Amino acid sequence: MAYDIERPYGPLIETTARVATWNTWARYGPWQDRERGLLAALLAADPDVLVLVEAWEDEESSQAGRLKGALGLPHHVFGGDPGSGIAILSRWPLDRREERRLGDPAGRIWDAGHALYARAAGPRGPVEVIGAGLGWKLGHSGQRQEQVRELGAFAREVADVQAPLVVAGDFNADPGSDEIRALTGRAAVAAPGLVFYDAWETAGDGTPGHTWARTNPWTEPVLWPDRRIDYILSAWPRPGGAGHPVHCELLGTEPVGGVLPSDHYGLVADLRY
Repeated sequence: MAYDIERPYGPLIETTARVATWNTWARYGPWQDRERGLLAALLAADPDVLVLVEAWEDEESSQAGRLKGALGLPHHVFGGDPGSGIAILSRWPLDRREERRLGDPAGRIWDAGHALYARAAGPRGPVEVIGAGLGWKLGHSGQRQEQVRELGAFAREVADVQAPLVVAGDFNADPGSDEIRALTGRAAVAAPGLVFYDAWETAGDGTPGHTWARTNPWTEPVLWPDRRIDYILSAWPRPGGAGHPVHCELLGTEPVGGVLPSDHYGLVADLRY
């Protein structure tokens, strides 16, 4: 079929899937009180797929296990450090799972990155999801750039190029950083042919969208400036515009019972699906 400049993706899909991500700050501080706020905000957001960073899991319980029933997300996978890992929760069955350390295959570096892949068997075809967390230190852009290249290679290895691909999580890097520019096509890409739309940039409300903000009292001890470091990224749209962000907003910016849910604000986005 010849290229149609007026409809390069064909007729656009009007239905959407809702994806959320949140760095939940593990079990720091009054975590049971914070969990009530996390649950309240996520119930209101009602995502189909949820990526949690700094999630926890032990022999007796897990954060995903505590949340998934109330959220109507019965399927989940977990990877990484049990005390502070990555969880993917889904309304739909997860029929594949892969995991990859980023920038540290031997598991020796504390500030390494981590990626967890799962494929959600949704009602209109699969949705490929990668939850990611990159090294957190301000001076570690070089390490994060290496981690992003490995993340790109991992995505190309495990994901179906025909299905919507979402990479979400805490990247610890602002939109102008070299590591994020590589993911959004503003610098040499992380892997051949792999370019992502930033859901906040594409479909947010036009504000900076800081997910690490001095308005959040949990951030005060760190003395960092306001930054947007958490992302929902969707790969260049598939036929019908599948994966294209049409709406994005912050989560958890208001206290519940006087307590903010996390030191990060979360994100929720609607993607064509």
